[in-house]
Amino acid sequence: MTIIDNAVYVDGIRTADPEDLDETYFVLRQREGMAWIGLYRPDPAELRSVAEEFDLNQLAVEDALAGHQRAKLEHYGECVFLVLRPARYLDDEERVDFGEIHVFVGADYVITVRRAESPDLARVRRRMEAMPEFLALGPDAVLYAILDQVVDEYEPVAAGLENDVDEIEDDLFGADPDVSRRIYELSRQVITFQRATSPLVGILQALMAGAPERVPGTELQEHYRDVLDHIIRLNERVASFRALLQNALAVNAALVAQRQNDEMRKLTESSFAQNEQVKRISSWAAILFAPTLVASIYGMNFRDMPELNWLFGYPFALSLMVVMGLGLYLAFKHNKWI
Repeated sequence: MTIIDNAVYVDGIRTADPEDLDETYFVLRQREGMAWIGLYRPDPAELRSVAEEFDLNQLAVEDALAGHQRAKLEHYGECVFLVLRPARYLDDEERVDFGEIHVFVGADYVITVRRAESPDLARVRRRMEAMPEFLALGPDAVLYAILDQVVDEYEPVAAGLENDVDEIEDDLFGADPDVSRRIYELSRQVITFQRATSPLVGILQALMAGAPERVPGTELQEHYRDVLDHIIRLNERVASFRALLQNALAVNAALVAQRQNDEMRKLTESSFAQNEQVKRISSWAAILFAPTLVASIYGMNFRDMPELNWLFGYPFALSLMVVMGLGLYLAFKHNKWI
């Protein structure tokens, strides 16, 4: 069912609970009060019925039907069309769930078109019905209450994001390979949240200034100012989150570069050590190869070899081995291979 709540108020008192929209229109004209109609994902026929009855601007109606609008405030004669982006923090998933609500406010009606679970408009209605004197101020008082509820529900979101930012700061120096992805995803949520909250400053200022067709009273201006102060503080807080995440991303990049440099230095040191070992092994192999070469030549056992019958042949062969080995040793030692 798309009609969540539907009532007609006279002097701030709920006087009728119509069963359908046609009855609402009839009672409203009869009692000359204020209609407050709450819709949840309405079908086009229901929304066009409301638009026809209250002469809503077709462009605003199309926006409400299509959804996916940015937060904004538009005036169409005596009608105020407001788009808000409420949000809630999902602890289990550690992410922010963004919704959308469209509000049409006229001289004798408030129509809300909600497309998500947030905000809790039933709570807004109960709060206003408990203050009939304030509700008697008319549709603008209801609009204030909706804005106040949306901004109040931003507070747990900001607390959840702040906790996530603190966790990322703790993970930065833990060499977590997923920290870059977490920073990016959290930055995207913070930016989306900032896009939802930032326009409210201009919206509230415009509502406080009013329009030629409708100027809010002093009491409502004071309430709007209270919400404005709240949203300004919230925006400053969210801006600090974004700055912290940008710094975290820069620090993480520096840490990754440092770890890569350390790994390259270790690889270089390891490669250098291996090269030194190869040099030593090659040097001793060459030194040992010299006597092996001489011995292998003298060990070929040919019959006609001039040194075989030479008296000093054996001492000469041994001396040649020692001289060649010592010469190679001194050469390698000079080149610091051993």
